[in-house]
Amino acid sequence: MHSVALFLQNQPDPEQIRHMMMAIIPIFFVLMIVGIAIILVPFWFICKKAGFSPWLSLLNLIPIGNLVLIYILAFAEWKVMPAPVQGWAPPYPPQPPYPPQV
Repeated sequence: MHSVALFLQNQPDPEQIRHMMMAIIPIFFVLMIVGIAIILVPFWFICKKAGFSPWLSLLNLIPIGNLVLIYILAFAEWKVMPAPVQGWAPPYPPQPPYPPQV
């Protein structure tokens, strides 16, 4: 309620503004770190699974770096080996004729 009264005044108290900013700045930095983690962690795993260095995910910290990383991932040849086949099995077991012969 005091914040609303602060903005309704003609001359806000500089000391009160300083106290409000000292409360907002740490919250801003915590939210910024959480936002960076939300972006970096998935790109870290995508780069690792694609066969690239996971450190490429740090390109997201540069303003146009995220666009560069997306283009690298989209147009590069991924160094992923195909999954090995476990064994050979016929596609379907033999079926009796339909309709049944009597």
